Amino acid sequence: MVSEIIVLNNGEKMPALGLGTSGGYENEVKQAVRDALDLGYRHIDTAHFYKNEKEIGEAVNEKIKEGVVKREDVFLVSKLWNSFHGENMVQPALKRTLADLGVDYVDLYLIHWPFAYKDGWDLEPRDSKGQLILSDSDFTKTWKAMEECVKLGLAKSIGLSNFNRKQIQRILDIAEIKPVTNQVECHPYLAIKEHVAFCQAKGIVVTAYRPIAGQSKLNDISPINDPLIQRLAEKHGKSPAQIMLRLQLQRGIVVIPKSTNKQRMKSNMEIFDFQLSADEVEALLKLDKGDAGRTIPMKECQPHRDYPFNGEF
Repeated sequence: MVSEIIVLNNGEKMPALGLGTSGGYENEVKQAVRDALDLGYRHIDTAHFYKNEKEIGEAVNEKIKEGVVKREDVFLVSKLWNSFHGENMVQPALKRTLADLGVDYVDLYLIHWPFAYKDGWDLEPRDSKGQLILSDSDFTKTWKAMEECVKLGLAKSIGLSNFNRKQIQRILDIAEIKPVTNQVECHPYLAIKEHVAFCQAKGIVVTAYRPIAGQSKLNDISPINDPLIQRLAEKHGKSPAQIMLRLQLQRGIVVIPKSTNKQRMKSNMEIFDFQLSADEVEALLKLDKGDAGRTIPMKECQPHRDYPFNGEF
């Protein structure tokens, strides 16, 4: 059973380990969520853009009917896609997500990226030349519409994803309801130490997606085969993935590793029974490659004024 809970700035409780479900395996996601809930996962992360919310909802509701979980036991996270930033699009987008998931509320709703596309249900609107049609919609106005979703009971908490420090501060400057988290890519090769310190100083929890940075040996950016991580895995009798997940937990960061393999999901849970020393944490953080370690740069959106990686993240 997953044992570590993070208390958010509004008092809601978020499991420190969740299951990531980002796109690419739509045919397997339903069984993955069923397996995860059977194993004891109580935090499932998805998004409209992943195109799997119906399957996830079916899995969650089947497990509720089986008596494995109650709705209030499962921390469901979804995200507002870039083509829904217009103030009049936020509620319809969330209501579509709720309908797909088959629930009355999500526990956490995030703005997926700070930059906006042309409003509409076309998730990647393109012009006649195949270029993404970007919008200058102001994400602070999007945030005010997000706040209305909390007031209506459609989301218990709201937060951000992929926002840099200046963008987070812009939200804080206008927020009536403070963001509870910023979900960002974070792993040993992308430590974002200053970003984490900033968020934590503001009472905002950091959630790490791609906390293992991919386990494919074909991916040369992946730290899975890093000699230091391999040595620490051997020393602690753990896998390299478990070392990387434990690192983030000890930094106070929530982790949402993605997997469809039940044994690997089980292994990803087995990170609450050991500790890395302060020296080991420091050594792991020194593996940081800065922006070169980023695996999801969204470079097609770099021309947008709200692209988050042009300056200090």
